[in-house]
Amino acid sequence: MAKNFMKIKELDISHWYIAFLCLTGIVTFVWTNGFSFINYSSEEWVKLYVMLGAALILNSLTFRLPPEGNVISFDSSIYLACMFIYGSQFTLAVLLLCSLSYFAYKRSVPWWKKLTNFSLYSIMITISFQVFLAFNGTLGPVNDHNLASYILALTSYFGINTIGLFIYYYLLYRKDLANTLKGFVKDTILVYLCMLILSLVLCVLIVNNGTLGLILFLSLAIMLSHAFRQLFSMYHQILNRSNIDQRTALYNHSFFESSLDYHIIEAKVNDRPLSLAMIDIDDFKKYNDSFGHLKGDLLISFLGSMLKEETKETSIVASRYGGEEFTLLMPGYDYEKARHFVDKLRKKLNDTPFDGVEVFPHKCLSFSAGIAQYSIDLYDKSQLVDHADKALYYAKKQGKNTVHTYGCDLTMEDELDLSHEVNYIEQQLNLFMYKDIDTFKHSKRVYKYALDMSSILSLDKEEKREFVLGALIHDIGKLEIPWGVLNKEGKLTPDEWETIKQHVTWGKKIALTDPRFRDLIPYIELHHERFDGKGYPHGLKGKEIPKLCRMLTVLDSFDAMTTERPYQKTKTLQEGIIELRACAGTQFDPELVEIFIAYILARSPKNDLTLQEETAPYMV
Repeated sequence: MAKNFMKIKELDISHWYIAFLCLTGIVTFVWTNGFSFINYSSEEWVKLYVMLGAALILNSLTFRLPPEGNVISFDSSIYLACMFIYGSQFTLAVLLLCSLSYFAYKRSVPWWKKLTNFSLYSIMITISFQVFLAFNGTLGPVNDHNLASYILALTSYFGINTIGLFIYYYLLYRKDLANTLKGFVKDTILVYLCMLILSLVLCVLIVNNGTLGLILFLSLAIMLSHAFRQLFSMYHQILNRSNIDQRTALYNHSFFESSLDYHIIEAKVNDRPLSLAMIDIDDFKKYNDSFGHLKGDLLISFLGSMLKEETKETSIVASRYGGEEFTLLMPGYDYEKARHFVDKLRKKLNDTPFDGVEVFPHKCLSFSAGIAQYSIDLYDKSQLVDHADKALYYAKKQGKNTVHTYGCDLTMEDELDLSHEVNYIEQQLNLFMYKDIDTFKHSKRVYKYALDMSSILSLDKEEKREFVLGALIHDIGKLEIPWGVLNKEGKLTPDEWETIKQHVTWGKKIALTDPRFRDLIPYIELHHERFDGKGYPHGLKGKEIPKLCRMLTVLDSFDAMTTERPYQKTKTLQEGIIELRACAGTQFDPELVEIFIAYILARSPKNDLTLQEETAPYMV
């Protein structure tokens, strides 16, 4: 039935779910069947082989259902008919032999998907048969008195299948629970009803007509499979048309967005590289102004056709991003492989004749491209797009007709001047002067820590800008916290703590109102995430949290511990270092903690012997 199982807040959840499903299915099979078919008579083996052949035939006639990756066939009608006529032990024997055959000839399918499929079927067959018996169902010919038993058993069978698959897709995509289940059932209910009728028809044909009945049934099932394949093929064609850009025949922006979601999840789950290239036609406006929009559209179509042709034998998803911009989503490509591919494409375009190229500075068609590689600590997909866009901007700045990779080519060309942006942020923070002077002073101290640490961490120009400005603005959301809560002396109540925790969300909303500081959102929203995954607001864990956000957590917490706050006791530098080490590996990244402590020790007064002596053994 469902052949293909396809992040989740935490990757281990989906892995543990699959492991639990497989273990439950195997235990269920052994408990119910116990390989009793080994002692079958010759006549029973003949029946077993006949049903196995029928199941394999229908198993090969699959068709796709939503969601993506859910593949179905009518082989369940064989299992259900076997269950109603011969019982669950015989049915599980057919399932086992069918699964072993499937393991042998479907080598392209990962073993864990095959095992999961077998396990889910075992659970479905076993539970639905117990429901059938519980409501006084009797084995053998179809009986009017068994109608309620048939319906309830089939409901159990397909209910377990739907819930089992739904849970996995929900864990994978984290969509709205109710809408996900509603869509899952809506898209499969017609096929399930057909399966119900087919299984009962097969029971009647086998009991009354034997082998001839089975042949007639297979003929009917094959034609229905073909009809459903055509039906859902048309459905997917219509869906694909809504995802295609009519000018270039490439995927459109909407499809790119959804595909990016899917491939990021796949990259996390399978730990495989993923790169994104953003391509922009050089001097397109000059060409448009010289020859008109119709010729400009032909140029866009020409490059689109070239991208489609060059990527058709690859895993690359080519899309038109908008205007004269294109994207190449490259699963399985690290940044070096991606750059090699895009640069080869650029050179081929340079050598391709096209009408009107004399207006271009390079006297040939050209594009600039920026490449970014996905890493687990990226804030979200928008950050990957932003990195590729920045690399593209840098490529344009270097004279165009070139390819640059984010993090590799963006070198320090001049000293970073943050004064204008710092002054702008401080104007916003000045509101704290009247509401909470401690938060204003705290933000300034954390900002200074970040300035020093950016040198120690050898950050490039862009990383330094984001880190120090993110440190300065990280608590901007506290402007929304009521004055009485923000300045309360003594311990906060649970409700007040919940209000305090909302400042990361409020801060994000404030930053979203100013395009200049949207790239600082990770520092605002994630500086209270914990290394062990027990932080807020998302519960990210380990390297899922961007590295510089993990560093900001250390700076923020150390300053909070070692300066006076109205709701907690102030710690000395020595006590702060002890606290950092005590929480390394749980709240803080242990490696970054030691880097920061080494910095604190290096800048501490030379006469602070107690601090130096007690912490020296831990220095890096």
